[in-house]
Amino acid sequence: MLSQVELGKSTPTINVLWRIARALGISFSALLSDDQEPRSVVLRVGSSKVLTSHDGAFVSRALFPTDGPRKVEFYELRLATRSTERAEPHPLGTKENLVVARGLITVVIGGERHGLDAGDAIFFAADVPHEYCNDGDDEALVYLVVTYERRETTRRA
Repeated sequence: MLSQVELGKSTPTINVLWRIARALGISFSALLSDDQEPRSVVLRVGSSKVLTSHDGAFVSRALFPTDGPRKVEFYELRLATRSTERAEPHPLGTKENLVVARGLITVVIGGERHGLDAGDAIFFAADVPHEYCNDGDDEALVYLVVTYERRETTRRA
């Protein structure tokens, strides 16, 4: 059926489209949408979305377009000397993959401590309380990828 639709030899019914969407694990509207993301998006440093802690010790810069929800997010994190940033648990199933570009940090995940030097990386379940601690005498530079578990909330009409 898919090859017939692809070749323009058949027009799928709503039921067929629904089954295709479910088989592909995407929303029904995704099959009907003309909206396509641009193939390339340049994110200039001067116009990036930046979040800073109340004391300025923690700075997070989004390295992805922030125009809508995403399954994966990529951040540059800067942590001042001898400071700690505490994070509340993310939604169930969320994972973080972090690499230290510069400095020394400790990542505390649900009370378990992991010391990381420049070049070290850690992958962990971020659905528990966690924190980033700069143990060094210089600002730490870290890159972080956050992956949210995909939740399909389809209902039959």
